[in-house]
Amino acid sequence: MKKTMKFTPPRGTDVENQKNGDEKKQKKEQNTLSVGYFQLFRFATWKEVVMMVVGSLFALIHGAAAPLMLLVYGMMTNTFVLYELEMQELKDPNKTCRHNIIHWTNGSVYEPAENVTVVCGVDIEAQMTVFAYYYIGIGVGVLFLSYFEIVLWVSAAARQTQRIRKSYFRKVMQMEIGWFDCNSVGELNTRLSDDINKLNNAIADQASFFIERISTFVFGFMVGFIGGWKLTLVVVAVSPLIGVAAGLMAMAVARLTGRELKAYAKAGAVADEVLSSIRTVAAFGGEDKEVNRYDRNLVEAQNWGVKKGSIIGIFQGYLWCIIFLTFALAFWYGSQLVIDSKELSPGTLIQVFFGVLIAAINLGQASPCLEAFASGRAAAKIIFETIDRESEINCLSDDGYKLDRVKGDIEFHNVTFHYPSRPEVKILNDLSMQVKADQTTAFVGPSGSGKSTTVQLIQRFYDPNEGTVTLDGHDIRSLNIKWLRSIIGIVEQEPVLFATTIAENIRFGKPGVTMEEVIQAAKEANAYHFIMDLPQKFDTLVGEGGGQMSGGQKQRIAIARALIRNPKILLLDMATSALDNESEAVVQKALDKVRIGRTTISVAHRLSTLRNADVIVGFERGRAVEKGTHSQLMEKEGVYFTLVTLQNHVRSNTADGVASKAAAEEIPETRARTFSRTSCRSSKRSSARLRSHSNLSSDFSPDAVSNSLRILSSQKIIPDVPEYEEEEDEHLEPAPISRILKFNRSEWPYMLLGSLGAALNGSVNPIYAVLFSQILGTFALADVNEQREQINGICVLFCIVAVTSVFSQYLQGYAFAKSGELLTRRLRKLGFQAMLRQDIGWFDDLKNSPGALTTRLATDASMIQGATGSQIGMIVNSLTNIGASFIIAFYFSWKLTLVIMCFLPLIGLSGLLQAKMLTGFANDDKKAMEDAGQVSSEAMANIRTIAGLTKESSFVESYEQKLECPYQSAKRRANIYGLFFGLSQCVIFMAYAASFRYGGYLVNAEGLQYVIVFRVISAVVISGTALGRASSFTPDYAKAKTAAAHFFKLLDRVPKISISSSDGEKWENFKGEIEFRNCEFTYPTRPDVRVLKGLMITVKPGQTLAFVGSSGCGKSTSVQLLERFYDPDEGKVLIDGRLSQSVNVPFLRSQIGIVSQEPVLFDCSIAENIQYGDNTRRVGMEEIMAAAKKAYLHDFVMTLPNKYETQVGAQGSQLSRGQKQRIAIARAIVRNPKILLLDEATSALDTESEKTVQSALDDARKGRTSIVIAHRLSTIQNADIIAVMSHGVVIEQGTHDELMAKTGAYYKLVTTGAPIS
Repeated sequence: MKKTMKFTPPRGTDVENQKNGDEKKQKKEQNTLSVGYFQLFRFATWKEVVMMVVGSLFALIHGAAAPLMLLVYGMMTNTFVLYELEMQELKDPNKTCRHNIIHWTNGSVYEPAENVTVVCGVDIEAQMTVFAYYYIGIGVGVLFLSYFEIVLWVSAAARQTQRIRKSYFRKVMQMEIGWFDCNSVGELNTRLSDDINKLNNAIADQASFFIERISTFVFGFMVGFIGGWKLTLVVVAVSPLIGVAAGLMAMAVARLTGRELKAYAKAGAVADEVLSSIRTVAAFGGEDKEVNRYDRNLVEAQNWGVKKGSIIGIFQGYLWCIIFLTFALAFWYGSQLVIDSKELSPGTLIQVFFGVLIAAINLGQASPCLEAFASGRAAAKIIFETIDRESEINCLSDDGYKLDRVKGDIEFHNVTFHYPSRPEVKILNDLSMQVKADQTTAFVGPSGSGKSTTVQLIQRFYDPNEGTVTLDGHDIRSLNIKWLRSIIGIVEQEPVLFATTIAENIRFGKPGVTMEEVIQAAKEANAYHFIMDLPQKFDTLVGEGGGQMSGGQKQRIAIARALIRNPKILLLDMATSALDNESEAVVQKALDKVRIGRTTISVAHRLSTLRNADVIVGFERGRAVEKGTHSQLMEKEGVYFTLVTLQNHVRSNTADGVASKAAAEEIPETRARTFSRTSCRSSKRSSARLRSHSNLSSDFSPDAVSNSLRILSSQKIIPDVPEYEEEEDEHLEPAPISRILKFNRSEWPYMLLGSLGAALNGSVNPIYAVLFSQILGTFALADVNEQREQINGICVLFCIVAVTSVFSQYLQGYAFAKSGELLTRRLRKLGFQAMLRQDIGWFDDLKNSPGALTTRLATDASMIQGATGSQIGMIVNSLTNIGASFIIAFYFSWKLTLVIMCFLPLIGLSGLLQAKMLTGFANDDKKAMEDAGQVSSEAMANIRTIAGLTKESSFVESYEQKLECPYQSAKRRANIYGLFFGLSQCVIFMAYAASFRYGGYLVNAEGLQYVIVFRVISAVVISGTALGRASSFTPDYAKAKTAAAHFFKLLDRVPKISISSSDGEKWENFKGEIEFRNCEFTYPTRPDVRVLKGLMITVKPGQTLAFVGSSGCGKSTSVQLLERFYDPDEGKVLIDGRLSQSVNVPFLRSQIGIVSQEPVLFDCSIAENIQYGDNTRRVGMEEIMAAAKKAYLHDFVMTLPNKYETQVGAQGSQLSRGQKQRIAIARAIVRNPKILLLDEATSALDTESEKTVQSALDDARKGRTSIVIAHRLSTIQNADIIAVMSHGVVIEQGTHDELMAKTGAYYKLVTTGAPIS
């Protein structure tokens, strides 16, 4: 047994370099160091161990049932053969039966040879009755054994799983917040459900099946060797051929599947790249180009798929061929032993042959169990690792001091800190500051300067990497966590409420409070009145995540929750930023009331709310750079001053009050800071979002304080949708199969050939039934020579069947693989095309994120293939099989057939049930687990809020309660499952008992040949199992239909903005005059936030317009309206005096070139990236070079070894920013556009590259209409029009000199030299 070891890489500076080289090695090592099988039972008590041992014993005995039945079967065969011989002798009227020996009628004994007498008087019916009793006895035994075997194993497993779930969840709830940053909530939920189910599978029924099958294997061989060792050895000698073939096939299929997946992964990477940069693709009209690029990669995947199908076909054919050749050999050699050397009786021949066969089959069936064990061990590794991990900040522990009196002085001593999920980004850099007791201290500063992070350190969500945080002089690491958090009240920007009543939500603040205290807290928080207006008052349910309440209401409930604990320290993290004016005033009033007599720390972006703070601390880049009152800091003209000036401008410069209203409705600064916020979705996802600017949409971080104006064309908007709501809301009708088959129409010749092969394959089993019974028949022939001839003839037939099945299996495999793969490729291509046809707004929806879409392309298409390709083959195969069997059976004896048919539904059902057993009952478990799953996902998603309220233990209790129900149902199901399993196991014995007993009667009364009894019974039984098998093999039909429905929904969706080349008008001399008239706009994914509120501006052809303004004021949005990524909700965009909605989209986009702050490059060569500028034609090399020279790029490219063929890497990662920027400019120049959009094109560059790029841009602007968005004012002073924007409207416009003369907002920006942010 393997020991588990934890593999940790060596610590040190060279870890990074080692990382890459070692990653592969490490992966390997980690896989080998998995959990040993018996360690899976580490949570078992002695009681469960006893249950499992007894269960194993029963499984062992159960395994012996089938070999035991063979003994009976053999004796029965002998009886039939004797009876048949006797009947043949007694046909002679001169012979008669006396004293069980055949005499001549004259009284002398009949001796066919010297001193040999012939036995007679076989009472076939009585004998058959005895055998029937044997069968029934075995059947009943099996019923009991299998029932107990299953019940014991499954319930023992249920108890252990229950224990594992509890300890896992409890451990997760103890983990420090940093651990949650590095493990996504979705992943943890999957582990709680799927991984633990896999573990459960490995220690439940699969274990008992494994024991039972191995036991059958052993006993089968024993029966064989006892019956006749020679024949057994012959059969065993051949069986490696089968084993080797099966092994080779598994290897080949795995390797080919790997190749196919790799090829598809390439196509998937293309799809992912294209969908991630959909805005660039759309802007440059590269949709068709991308579809073809995707399709080229699909071809490779398709070829591997076809190869895989053919190889499976070849191997299947080979397997069947070997099996039938083995039959031929075994029966031929066996009959020699029966006829010539008389070593075996016909019955023993059957017994030996089938003993070995059953043994081999069961050995094969034991292998899926090994798979279950392996995946169980893999799953257990991660789970046990978490259970054994010690939390760095254990919130459930009772260690640490509790102070008797708390003053509330907080100090930071040289604190340096980075988030564990992003060690490369320092958030706090040697921060030192003091927060005095009973004062209100306000933190201000640009986004990402570490304000919220300090709040989290005070709560001890994280420990600083260097330095200390102290409370009243005590290092908070020495204090008890629960106690520390209990004296802190926190109100966040997006408060998390739990899905229960208002009163319960307030009670979360402090356990065991009376209703009076709840009401008192509500009054203090200005929440009492609105609660009393609700019909259910305090018993109103707030909905999932507080969804039924407005922002202001949620905020006030959260304040009441913070106040009820009467905290010594109150932390307000942007508490009013998400509110409109009115609610803000109410909430602000509540906050001002409760601040008195407490240490209060307030983080805010709206500076008006901070004026009356005792101390204001200004943050910049993780340091406290200034400290003082409002008036002191205004004199200093530092960070605070800049922020205030900017915000005031917004308010003062408006006559009509539009902007002041806009300012008041300041939009919540959204996801950009989610990560550092104590918000409910701090998963890997958001850390990834923060890492790359290009994923941050500034259109939604309208804090006038963001540290740089980030506006990008490649934004991905991150809508405010909780992650667990991603399931499809609408229920789709499954698609009709006919529509799926229509896509496969052109492959009909393949499908016809495949069906022919499948039909041949289906008829193999019935033919086998005929040949097998025929062999038994030959033993009853009196003439030895005739016996030999017949047997040889039958063996030749077996060989013919063997050879045919090679071809037919190959035919079925290849033809259906070909038609299926062609269909998959066609569907994927169509799906991808349909995706690229959609409007940009569709991609903003979280359901349509690049990842989700790529997965959908991959899975839906292959699921649909499951309903057509090989599926049809399966159906044809089973139908022929069943049809042929019944024809044979009815032809030979309809009476017997009818008797057996009564058992058929049961046999078919038992086949189905066994197939279900193989997959296990895991799905039913999932259903039962949903309630518990809700608790766990709510707990993990809102872990920060729960930690702040020290409510971990109550969630653990609630989870354990919710587990009780699935646990009880699992124990109940164990009984039902055991019963069904038992019944399905014993039904075949009962069927044999009834049919052979009746067969005996027919042989006796109606003179039916016993051969026919065997023939009919084996034909029908075989068809029954085929029925069961067929129903189990079919990959889920329903799945294919729903996948198809999703797929067709995508194909049928009509985009809001059509990009077809025929819709809309085009005109010859495009001038490039642009006018925005009263444009209002909200992004479809955030309908509550108005980005443009009446934008008015005109640009004449050839003019340059520069937009200036803070982040989120709608500058980039106007560019996106111009590109027709979106259409305005109200107002118009006019191009050359024509309404933008009426213009042909590809035509319009072909007139526009765009260079953005973070240009998106594709993973191909520099030349190809520049060519991307014009996808309507093939751009020649001269033109590429000319464009590159204009963009000051040519000289740099010529220094590279591969010149223009240099690969730029994924997203251009091989190049510096300045180089990428210049490629983007060259790409825009190749288009030769009439309108040039420069969206912060130089902001990301250092001074030197900026100069180069800037001169390239100035050259490119000549003679074109340009719109420039910039945050360095020096770059736009020579623009024809400068428009200062704020909150979706233009507050002043004119040339540089005019605006300077106005001494308005622009003047202030230029003179204070403040960055516009």
